Amino acid sequence: MLAVLCPGQGAQTPGMLTPWLEIESVAQTLHALSDATEVDLIAHGTTSDADTIRDTAIAQPLLVATAIATGREALAGAAPGLVAGHSVGEFGAAALSGVLSDADAMSLVTVRGRAMADAAAAAEPTSMAAVLGGDAEEVASLLAQLGLTPANANGGGQVVAAGAKSAIEALVAAPPARARVIELQVAGAFHTSYMEPAVQALAAAAQDVVRHQPSATLLSNADGAPVASGDDALSRLVTQVANPVRWDLCMERMLELGVTGILEVAPGGVLTGLAKRGMKGVSAVALKTPDDLPAARELLEAHA
Repeated sequence: MLAVLCPGQGAQTPGMLTPWLEIESVAQTLHALSDATEVDLIAHGTTSDADTIRDTAIAQPLLVATAIATGREALAGAAPGLVAGHSVGEFGAAALSGVLSDADAMSLVTVRGRAMADAAAAAEPTSMAAVLGGDAEEVASLLAQLGLTPANANGGGQVVAAGAKSAIEALVAAPPARARVIELQVAGAFHTSYMEPAVQALAAAAQDVVRHQPSATLLSNADGAPVASGDDALSRLVTQVANPVRWDLCMERMLELGVTGILEVAPGGVLTGLAKRGMKGVSAVALKTPDDLPAARELLEAHA
């Protein structure tokens, strides 16, 4: 079975859309997606610098549009067996699985990005940090002592902590034994209670959105479970903003369901890297540039 995966915030890089715009079909899709959002996707994906596209309100629509456009190009009409996305990548996954139209996915993620940026700005200074390695129980104990939330459980010994910036700085200064801590360049403590105002804004925007049954198995970041319906998928997309991402459980579920191949759509690399540690033996292709499309289609033929 082939799983199509959509990366989350932090995967974006300056100029990442430039080579993709040379493919007419991808360019047409990106222009159409740009019309569905308030963000100039083409400009931000080609000429904006790293600081500009780090802005949550820009990064999130840009990532979802890139996932949708490159995913559709790679699949070329074929249906994946399973689709999942990490954090904001869930919106790209919802579109590729048919739960949301491309335009609705873009409209909602635009609200999400802006609302999360606003929630971060309104709160006390907050931040996030990746904790790599260390004993799992010791890491969890230290995070609890510091009042931090394990906002992303990514598997392979990687946890992303989130909370007050002062607590993150304390974690960086005195990491758990045998662990490395890297503070992330993000606007605030995503996937924690600090994001509750963003949940409310997204819920209001989602009320009248048409949702459909997924055409492929769609996994939820909440617990790695397949969503039961379009209503269930949309509800989980809304509440996930203020709740931890359990990517470790998503990888476990993929193995349980018989996934043998992974295609990570652009800007690929992060999730296939996690899969090398958490899903050993599963074939994987990460779409970084159009040069990766032949390998992606070979993967599709072998595992779809």
